[in-house]
Amino acid sequence: MATSPATPDTQQSTPSATVGVFGGSGFYSFLTGDVREVKIDTPYGPPSDAVTLAGIGGKTVAFLPRHGRNHTIPPHKINYRANLWAMKSLGVTDIIGPNACGSLQPHVKPGDFVICDQFVDRTTGRADTFYDGPIVTHVSAAEPYCPLLRKHAIESCRAEGITVHERGTVVVINGPRFSTRSESLWFGSQGWEVINMTQYPEMYLARELEMSYVNISLITDFDAGLIGEDHPPVTNDEVLAVFTANLDNLRNVLRRMVETLPDTSPSPARSVLSVSRFEKGGLPLNHVF
Repeated sequence: MATSPATPDTQQSTPSATVGVFGGSGFYSFLTGDVREVKIDTPYGPPSDAVTLAGIGGKTVAFLPRHGRNHTIPPHKINYRANLWAMKSLGVTDIIGPNACGSLQPHVKPGDFVICDQFVDRTTGRADTFYDGPIVTHVSAAEPYCPLLRKHAIESCRAEGITVHERGTVVVINGPRFSTRSESLWFGSQGWEVINMTQYPEMYLARELEMSYVNISLITDFDAGLIGEDHPPVTNDEVLAVFTANLDNLRNVLRRMVETLPDTSPSPARSVLSVSRFEKGGLPLNHVF
């Protein structure tokens, strides 16, 4: 395996796409018309599944279920590097990453959408960089989500009449277990809004490959710290029921985003590597992309 990535080959016969979507198997119905599947090999092993390509609003969208099409891959076992590499190899420049999330604040209610602008990483043991040497690379995560895609997502949610929170910090836990009440109370006491298991390193790896990324958090439940001790914790069935009830809203937002997304955008993600590398021999390292 390469210790620092070369450019994924987007010039071969593999079909291309400009927009990538990570999600669950419920999004397959979001793709209509000329739908194709592409199996992609990466230096980091296979991605979670074949990538499905479809045309939406004059653009080609690449869809990849991060947990596999039958939801067989738990959050801590997802091959995030392979998933992001597959998207890059198709020519994807903009990624939309919706998630089911729990709420850490009373004003963020089930059924609401949160367009996160920050994350807190509480995961362990995940392969979270493409740059293991010899090129030392430190990509800034100060503003981890693309501001242009975030603005576009907020406007799309409003146009669909959805309650949307324009900012939020997502706490990413390792899983597969849910938080204890004490952990949940601590997260909430910091002012953080939502909790999830897959946002990191997915969004950061997209940034390392200079792809713009936006998260749409669909709130399915109040986390354990917001539920009194006399109430049982949320179940998977309850989470799934809320998510399913709001799936049409999420699909409508995604469709609107794709259809109205500009063909080109001056996203700051496009050039992060130019200021992220140490010099070698007194000369700037060449841009690998």
